[in-house]
Amino acid sequence: MIKMNSKNKETLVCALGGLGEVGKNMYVVMHEEELFIIDCGVMFPEDDLMGIDYVLADYNVLKTMQDKIKGLIITHGHEDHIGGIPFLLQNIEIPVIYTPNIAGKLIRNKLEERNIKIPKMIPVNEDLHIKTKYFNIEFFTTTHSIPDSFGMAIKTPNGTIVETGDFKFDLTPIGPVANMGKMAAIGNEGVTLLLSDSTNALVPGFSASESVVDEALGEIFAENTTSRIILATFASNIYRLTHIVETCKENNRKIVVFGRSMNTSIEIAKECGYIKDRDIFISSDEANRMEPSKVCLLCTGSQGEPLAALSRIANGNDRNITLMKDDTVIFSSSPIPGNAMSINRIINKLYLKGAKVYTNTSEYDVHTSGHAKQEELKLLLRLIRPKYFMPMHGEYRMLASHTDLGVLCDIPRENTFICKNGDILALKDGEVYRKGSIPINDIYVDGSRIGDVGVSIIKDRKIMSTDGVLIVILNLDLKNKKMLIDPNITTRGFVVVNDNQELIKKIQDKTNIITLNELEKDNFNLTDLKNRIILEINSYVIELTGRRPIIIPMILSI
Repeated sequence: MIKMNSKNKETLVCALGGLGEVGKNMYVVMHEEELFIIDCGVMFPEDDLMGIDYVLADYNVLKTMQDKIKGLIITHGHEDHIGGIPFLLQNIEIPVIYTPNIAGKLIRNKLEERNIKIPKMIPVNEDLHIKTKYFNIEFFTTTHSIPDSFGMAIKTPNGTIVETGDFKFDLTPIGPVANMGKMAAIGNEGVTLLLSDSTNALVPGFSASESVVDEALGEIFAENTTSRIILATFASNIYRLTHIVETCKENNRKIVVFGRSMNTSIEIAKECGYIKDRDIFISSDEANRMEPSKVCLLCTGSQGEPLAALSRIANGNDRNITLMKDDTVIFSSSPIPGNAMSINRIINKLYLKGAKVYTNTSEYDVHTSGHAKQEELKLLLRLIRPKYFMPMHGEYRMLASHTDLGVLCDIPRENTFICKNGDILALKDGEVYRKGSIPINDIYVDGSRIGDVGVSIIKDRKIMSTDGVLIVILNLDLKNKKMLIDPNITTRGFVVVNDNQELIKKIQDKTNIITLNELEKDNFNLTDLKNRIILEINSYVIELTGRRPIIIPMILSI
């Protein structure tokens, strides 16, 4: 097992996930026998990862350093920062989780659902100081699309590291304003290394305020006073949910909640006091008896997820709600990379059934990102004024663009690091330098199986999805070394057997030759026979058809 070695009194920084990608954020800071983990997220698979439910950061290196782990620190409650915790805790013992309030409640729900023991949890706020032998960690409030979001300053024997978490600067937010004063004070004390969110590093300007979204939603509600409104957004965007509730209240509409994650977020928002009007929520049965103009359906599915509430409604598969011809549907979100096609399919279905659809456009700002754009990233760089800079949380092009912004803000290019997952930076006496890397591989979750599905299985699934499976069934008399009947050739996803008898006969004859040749050998064994069938039938099928189905020999012997 590969180890990170903190020698010569160096402080080490390494990303186990979150670099070169948007998702599965997980970072490690280590000094000698002390190690802190920052965030533990998931990434949702794209279409090429067939059958995979989640992609996790590679936490295997932590198994070798179990005794060094002092805690897991959470910056905020989004899935790409907390979604991997249930899987981590099944493999690694975490003594304490330091977590903001909302994130803590979401984590508890996840662990209780899976019957996983909940470790000690300490709430994160600006008054919290984590002090150990080598570390002194303090927190500052940031603005993001979920309440209780924080960045942190990690003071080490070799300098101060600032990790921003996800952030933006919103001067008229729904929640608290980012604590720029504390950021500036940390910057004045001197910051050795900055790790900063790069998600919107390619986007010029300032991000729109959440209050602008509030106004846009108000306008749409005012323009559609006679129709039922269906509103899809991210369940985790509790600030958005809060002002959706207020907008419905102002427009005399009751709310029906659809989607498990949406229900969870609404309950947490009520519990934490972000939503105070509990009477505004009604059941789907009550909604079906009311005038459409008095109802708003609040649901998941803004990313076109096939099993989410909006997809069920659009497909006519929801047991409780049927789409009406004059419904107004609002996508209060922006597409996550890779989801645009799924969203467009849902929008087309909604239009076909007569619904009126609003998406985020220049005319209607029904969504704003929770991530800082270029001018906000520059502001953060000027507040923190780091000596060294490692952009994080983003695809390579985002990291590269963020690096250029750092150079524009007077950080020497030689003091910047575009890293990949597994790369290690070392801090020593106020200087930062590269210190090798550890091999990192994605961990796939397939149903209840964690890490059992590897690259080779994904490759086989892709082949089966495009070229299918060809199964060769043999019946052998091993004692007399002869075939009892001709080989049986069947396929799935390759060709229709009844329509391709000539091809099937050629494969059958080729299998006959291979089998008889193997049976004549003095050292005959079934393993060699199977391998020869796979290799030679594979080449033969490619020659005949140009396709590469998975070849599966099945040998029945007596």
